[in-house]
Amino acid sequence: MCLATVYNISKPEPESIVLEYVSRIDVNGTEITLTDVMGERKVVEGTISMVDLTGGVVKINCPE
Repeated sequence: MCLATVYNISKPEPESIVLEYVSRIDVNGTEITLTDVMGERKVVEGTISMVDLTGGVVKINCPE
């Protein structure tokens, strides 16, 4: 099973972590729905900047 940590590249570390142990990402326009392994969902507005499936890293741009 591949799980990822999602980072918001618009924020400085360590506040940049949006959600850990993400198992599913759904995109509808600029709405990104993240679901972790326990079923917790988080919806953010933004765009996907980079996905590294081997490293388990997803970077999104969520300007506020």
